[in-house]
Amino acid sequence: MAAIYNLYIINKSGGLIFYKDYGSAGRTDTNDSLRVASLWHSMYAISQQLSPVSGCSGIELLQAHTFDLHCFQSRTGTEFFIVSEPGTQHMEGLLKHIYELYTDFVLKNPFYEMEMPIRCELFDINLTREIQKDHVA
Repeated sequence: MAAIYNLYIINKSGGLIFYKDYGSAGRTDTNDSLRVASLWHSMYAISQQLSPVSGCSGIELLQAHTFDLHCFQSRTGTEFFIVSEPGTQHMEGLLKHIYELYTDFVLKNPFYEMEMPIRCELFDINLTREIQKDHVA
């Protein structure tokens, strides 16, 4: 069973709008999660500009000895990334499904303001269900 450590959602201007910790060994506080999101957004943007391949969409996977970072960027510029244990498979599909949950439960919520922090109970419930389903699978 692969462990998912953290989930981040970053708006198109680089602001952290959602963060969820799934019991990682080294818990991060709010300031650390904001720093990680800002740093990732900057690295992602720089990688798009420095890529020798035209039309590069940026970093999709960053592998380290102690974690993997999987990223999905929507057409609107919202970035979704998961920090998981090394070698975790099928995170691209999970990220796309999380994006679908985001569009269904956050963007269609009449009380949600674009680019603002996500505070939507239905999104939280369905996200938790999807993460648990992925852990079981």
